[in-house]
Amino acid sequence: MEDIRQNRLPPPQPPAAEDIPPYFRCPISMEVMHDPVTISTGVSFERANIEKWFFTYNKKTCPATMQIIVNFDITPNYTLKRLILSWKMNESCSFASSSSPRPPSVEYDDVVALLKNIELSPFKASSLKKLRLLMAIDDVAAVRAKTIFVQANGFEVLVGLVTQVAICESSNFANFEACEEALGVLSQFPFSKTEKLFELLSKLEAIKSMVIVLQRGSIEGRFYAMEILQQISKKGYDYNSLSKHHAIDLFKSILELASDEIIKKASTIKTTDSSITTQCRYGTLFSSALELLIEIMESSKKCRLLLIEAGAICIMIDLLPDSNRSKCEKILHVLKLLSDCAEGRLAMAEHIMGIATVTKKMSTSNTATKIGVKILWLICNYHPSERVLEEMMGCGTVKKLVGILNGDGRSSSTKEKAMKIMKLHGSFWRRFPCFPYEFRDYFKLIN
Repeated sequence: MEDIRQNRLPPPQPPAAEDIPPYFRCPISMEVMHDPVTISTGVSFERANIEKWFFTYNKKTCPATMQIIVNFDITPNYTLKRLILSWKMNESCSFASSSSPRPPSVEYDDVVALLKNIELSPFKASSLKKLRLLMAIDDVAAVRAKTIFVQANGFEVLVGLVTQVAICESSNFANFEACEEALGVLSQFPFSKTEKLFELLSKLEAIKSMVIVLQRGSIEGRFYAMEILQQISKKGYDYNSLSKHHAIDLFKSILELASDEIIKKASTIKTTDSSITTQCRYGTLFSSALELLIEIMESSKKCRLLLIEAGAICIMIDLLPDSNRSKCEKILHVLKLLSDCAEGRLAMAEHIMGIATVTKKMSTSNTATKIGVKILWLICNYHPSERVLEEMMGCGTVKKLVGILNGDGRSSSTKEKAMKIMKLHGSFWRRFPCFPYEFRDYFKLIN
């Protein structure tokens, strides 16, 4: 017996430190990442570590490159996360190889059993979570699970759960949680390759359910709903097919995420780490909401009018002053698309802070300058009331436009629009005693 004990093989050991791929480690903790995110320098970190670095320690540099950070947006690195999960699975399979004849595989009956349990059991969320985790990584097992899921009519089963929230408006918490989990599973299928899913989720009841999730769901549920709505938009969903009531309901729910962003910013002063993490996730969700609004408006002029009616101009102007570069450019893009409509230009001109706020944020970047000048050109060309022109003089818009004409590094189209604005209204502005004396001769040259 003593010889047997001495000759017994040692248990499988975890991978040695040198066997871990270096890009799987967080540069801050040097541990394998569980929730990798990427910052503006292109470096990936563990979410909790980089959020603590930025929002608890108030650091303004990248921990890896020591570059000064201006844009504090944090983007989930799903590709790296899948690679890490796949690597972990392969490592766990190799640990167990001494006692297991082969790594576990996904069988047809496993997926079918989960779907059946989802259909029949009142406790659907746990089975949906298992199904979502089964498809969470892009390895052979996940691909097989997705294939079986489609063959077993999984789309129909899960979309049926999603639509129940809209059909039964008084649905209980369990049904609402099941809807969110179902959206989490469905969001893992690319719509570009799945015509059936696009067809099912484009139906009115499915859209209404996702609107409800955007309004009342958890952060994760809102992420899933927003991701699916973005995929639907890119696939070519016709938002004009929605009735005015349903379209405005959708747009208001997206705009409410912007209002939430203001609330979350106000609540992050001296809060816990978990609160900061929540706020950061809301920030990412808000960026997705802006991108969705841009996609919708670029595909439909009718939707621009409905967004104006839903209060988009006021919300975007309120958000603009505190926005970073990335969000500033997106908000200005939204305002520019809204200003393409007569109603949008009028709303911009009548807003007490509209022109002043756009003028101030034009200095954020060359892109912001370009979009800002387009907005000012639309207002000056179509709504050049005396009040508007006096406001432009008073808030520094005129000085900013002259600076664009004198400066370098601006595109020719931006300078051309600035020149057109000056030719239209230069004689009016030159009469003001507060007009900078050194620019008077410049006006004589261009008129």
